[in-house]
Amino acid sequence: MRFRFSKREIIDLTKAWIALSIAFGVVLTVKGSGINFFGTDSFVFRLISTSTISAVTVGIGFLLHESAHKYMAQKYGHFAEFYSSDQMLLLALLMSPIGFIIALPGAVVISGMITRTQNGKISIAGPLTNFVLAIIFAITALSFSSPVVRIISQYGFMINAWLGLFNLIPVWEFDGKKILAWSKRNYFLMVAFGVFLFFAGGYLP
Repeated sequence: MRFRFSKREIIDLTKAWIALSIAFGVVLTVKGSGINFFGTDSFVFRLISTSTISAVTVGIGFLLHESAHKYMAQKYGHFAEFYSSDQMLLLALLMSPIGFIIALPGAVVISGMITRTQNGKISIAGPLTNFVLAIIFAITALSFSSPVVRIISQYGFMINAWLGLFNLIPVWEFDGKKILAWSKRNYFLMVAFGVFLFFAGGYLP
């Protein structure tokens, strides 16, 4: 199997990555969280710092989440391509100054005769990837004493645990609805693990 991306897809992924990084960066700046790499209280410099953190944490979580869906779909022989939603990206940017974001940047569109089992496994790959990333960020936070690394890792843990749980909502076109239709056992195991990760974040140093 050849894992490939189209030119349009790369543009859409990049656009969504940048928009989400800025939106979450604005939220962190407004709330006074994150790290200011420039040592100045200027809003612009604080926004650049927090957007950089978001690009690493939120951006990686988003890119790998969508790539996991695409990989599984292509593994089953289906056409799969990510298309961004310009309206939802704009909404995320417009809502970010009030400290709240609806993170629906787009979706991987899949075509072909997809069975319920295939659809469930394709869907579970996304939030599972976020949970694995959350664990990696947690290990990083526990392994390094650098305040910068710890803060970035803590944020990476929190956002990926949240992204995984958010996508498990069993309604509309969320991953949770497709996973639940495939396997109730796997769905509730994922939710339980996501809730555990979310609350375990309070014990990170």
